[in-house]
Amino acid sequence: MAERSTPESPAGGATTPPSHLGLWLMIYTVGRIGITVAAVLLLLLLGLPLFPALLFGVLLAMPIAYVLLRPSRNRLTEILATRSAARREAKERLRARLEGDEAAG
Repeated sequence: MAERSTPESPAGGATTPPSHLGLWLMIYTVGRIGITVAAVLLLLLLGLPLFPALLFGVLLAMPIAYVLLRPSRNRLTEILATRSAARREAKERLRARLEGDEAAG
């Protein structure tokens, strides 16, 4: 098998540069877990028993995370939309090549 100097996707087009999806996903996930733990600990400090503190903590963490993590959630949405569009274009190029349309590639 011959080595290529430029990386290519399976459809034959050049791959897109890395978009740090994993980093932003980790930031968002750690943020959600951190907010949930903080809410549960706050409710425990206020005197709620463990089980109700867990339930209310999870419920309270949802709107808090929705507001506080908006920038990272928006960045994740942009990255996923870009990757989806790139995959869709690669799929269309592959279909065109398989149909014999050499000008599309």
